[in-house]
Amino acid sequence: MKIDTGIGADLNGVARRVQAAEEAGLDCLWASETANDPFLSLALAAEHSTRPALGTAVAIAFARNPMSLAYTTNQLQEYSQGRLVLGLGSQVRAHIERRFSSPWSHPAARMREFILALRAVWASWNDGATLDFAGQFYTHSLMTPLFSPRPHAFGSPRVFLAAVGPRMTEVAGEVADGVITHGISSARYLRQVTLPALDRGLEASGRARGDFEVTCPGFIAVVEDEANTEKARQGMRRHVAYYASTPAYRPVLDVHGWGDLQLELYGLSKQGRWDEMARLVDDEVLDTFTIICPPGDLGGQVRARYGGLADRISVSWWRRDWWPEVERELRVL
Repeated sequence: MKIDTGIGADLNGVARRVQAAEEAGLDCLWASETANDPFLSLALAAEHSTRPALGTAVAIAFARNPMSLAYTTNQLQEYSQGRLVLGLGSQVRAHIERRFSSPWSHPAARMREFILALRAVWASWNDGATLDFAGQFYTHSLMTPLFSPRPHAFGSPRVFLAAVGPRMTEVAGEVADGVITHGISSARYLRQVTLPALDRGLEASGRARGDFEVTCPGFIAVVEDEANTEKARQGMRRHVAYYASTPAYRPVLDVHGWGDLQLELYGLSKQGRWDEMARLVDDEVLDTFTIICPPGDLGGQVRARYGGLADRISVSWWRRDWWPEVERELRVL
């Protein structure tokens, strides 16, 4: 199993975190997009590392267009010497329309076309293909020499797609190189919904499972002493409550018979009653969606949760004194 980590949004801390992660032997360093631009973090990460892959988990596709994103990622792919993994996500309608003032419709079909358009633009630069992409949502048919980057030796970045619902997961299997599941996706949901949908997408693309990677970020907290366990569990209750309140993630709760919980949490979220939301996440729900354990138990917990399901996981924190032993356990999964 490959082991990844996040690098945070603070540009002042990127170099330190990246160097520590590279020394620890981690495989990919992911930059998220919340109140920041992940590509700025990855440019610094490329400058201060040589080995690990560098990815966005995730960049919001529909806040951009394929051409502008193609320029950014092509430059980063060359600068990082072929280490870029472009992780894309759709976000939800309210954010796309009201925060980014961008169009929203048919998210799975639009995402499929977005990725195909990206690949067409990259091919026009690196393979000399004529740019003539005409779709329902995106059209790219003009590329003159002044605006065409020179070909480089590293080719196009890999594309991973964040997906929860079966249709978006099928799109990932059809046109992407990997899928990024959500931390709210339980092991049962992965087995019953995600992997079958992924298989359908792979079959449509004529590819095998070995040509594709499944990464599970997971909600994982490592606690080094018993005194901090309850604090970590309370923090994770709030974390789970926030995501479980989202209507788009109700199908995950439905698999466990907890659909009504989403409605309760959603109602409270609209009133800003965050503490009350956390109290609705009981121990059964919490332990279904999270791993909260001491370092010595992490390997076994990850094996029980993700063994046979994931090709790579993300851990958010480690210490040099206990990490080598934990890493050995995780690698054999």
